[in-house]
Amino acid sequence: MMYAVREDWPTGRLLCECPSCGTLQMVAALPACASARCIRCNQLLRRTRYEPLVRPLAAALAGLALYGVVLFLPFMQIELWSRDHTATMLEFPAELQTNGFWELAAAFLLFVLVLPPLRLALLAWVLIGLRLRRPPRGLRALFRWHERSGPWAMTEVFLVGVFVAYSRLADLAQIDIGPAAWALGGLMLASVCAEIALDPAAVWEAIDSRTPRTALAGAKDEGNPVGCPCCALLCHPRPDRLSRCLRCGALLWPRKPASLARTWALLIAAVICVVFAYAEPVMTVSNFGEGETSTIFGGMIELAELGWWPIAVIVFLASITIPMFKLVALAVMLLSVHLRSATGLRARTRIYRFVEVIGRWSMIDVFMVSILTVLVQLGFIATVQPEVGVVAFGAVVILTMLAAYSFDPRLMWDAAGRGRGAE
Repeated sequence: MMYAVREDWPTGRLLCECPSCGTLQMVAALPACASARCIRCNQLLRRTRYEPLVRPLAAALAGLALYGVVLFLPFMQIELWSRDHTATMLEFPAELQTNGFWELAAAFLLFVLVLPPLRLALLAWVLIGLRLRRPPRGLRALFRWHERSGPWAMTEVFLVGVFVAYSRLADLAQIDIGPAAWALGGLMLASVCAEIALDPAAVWEAIDSRTPRTALAGAKDEGNPVGCPCCALLCHPRPDRLSRCLRCGALLWPRKPASLARTWALLIAAVICVVFAYAEPVMTVSNFGEGETSTIFGGMIELAELGWWPIAVIVFLASITIPMFKLVALAVMLLSVHLRSATGLRARTRIYRFVEVIGRWSMIDVFMVSILTVLVQLGFIATVQPEVGVVAFGAVVILTMLAAYSFDPRLMWDAAGRGRGAE
């Protein structure tokens, strides 16, 4: 591996590459609670915070303290016709696996039980390590994993799924919210507070000042400058070999490799899955031995008929509007690169950033079906069984998230002849 980096920056200023349009620009030293944006596409390049190494640590430790409550105390209880069932969070993956849907069990385990507390633990370990006299090794890799796993930690999405499930059961049975559900809400608030208070650039600067970098190999300014996709450090990788960022160890590419081909493949797979997701039922509800299937559209209509209009609107946005918007937006961006279009570059770049942010919110329906499946297990009186439609819809969400990650928005500017230095 070849490591190289530019180190002749003016004092108090950093040269960086915009991750959305590829423009090289100087970012001045910022006071607390200030921000710097790209002069071309308005992408946020840096936002500073007060006490960026203290407040996120407090929030992360508070969230981790609630994790034991989330795992082992009751989550929700349902009572219907003198039959009741209490579920804990640890029962969810096992129950979904018992029903034959290992895909839902894996998604719940990864996105709800593992990644949210793991991100808090990684952040806490890095920030505590920076306060030690001799910081432990591996802080660079740990913080890189923390940054990369952000979109896949879905506590807040799961909690919205809890609200949707509650609304579908509230008029049919008695529902009691357990302490684990309240603790999960606290864990979500702690995660949000940690994310708001965090200044990743300040953490990387602290890691740089407290831990040694990997030694440089080769000349200092070989190759064109490339901004690290993880820590934003401007590096000069050798063009004839695979290179990694000197600071965080992430792979360096002038542009994401095979970006268009990968995005097209993922997008086509998502379109195929979305047909099955909307056509097939997502769950079967059995009452006294009689089963009734429900589709995504049918569930939305049922919520509206019950008078839960706000929840119905949320389901409509998360399950229909957002997935279709992502598919159309990604297709338009891909076609614009092939057609070398220069129309609406800034608007398309903003849409891409929006697609990146909203992608995971479509998992609401998947989590709602998972909750109903685990909670409504009342034998002959009532049961809920997931169906193939919910697996197909979960595949749509994951594929579109991967497609957004695979697409490189800088290609739109390159294709229009407005790449780096072409203005």
